[in-house]
Amino acid sequence: MPTYIALMSWTQKGIENVKESPARLDRAKEAFKAANAEIKAFYLVNGRYDAVVIAEAPNDEVIAKLVLTTGSQGSIRTETVRAYTEAEYRKIIASLP
Repeated sequence: MPTYIALMSWTQKGIENVKESPARLDRAKEAFKAANAEIKAFYLVNGRYDAVVIAEAPNDEVIAKLVLTTGSQGSIRTETVRAYTEAEYRKIIASLP
């Protein structure tokens, strides 16, 4: 399955209710599982972003739906990118003209 990295920042609502964050993460994990996707890792981070999620999903449409659904609840903003494994990277590079 494709891998995705979501860079997350709490909104004002999210930081005001930061103690509810673990429960929100649990609900997100359940939503991912229901969509045949998986949150592989979660990291609280310092710097520009507040958290990073590494996830796998069947395709871009599934991850977009999950991220939009999660974001629409108002506690986080996300920037999500597709991540390529080393094997995928090597295949892409090898196919260049």
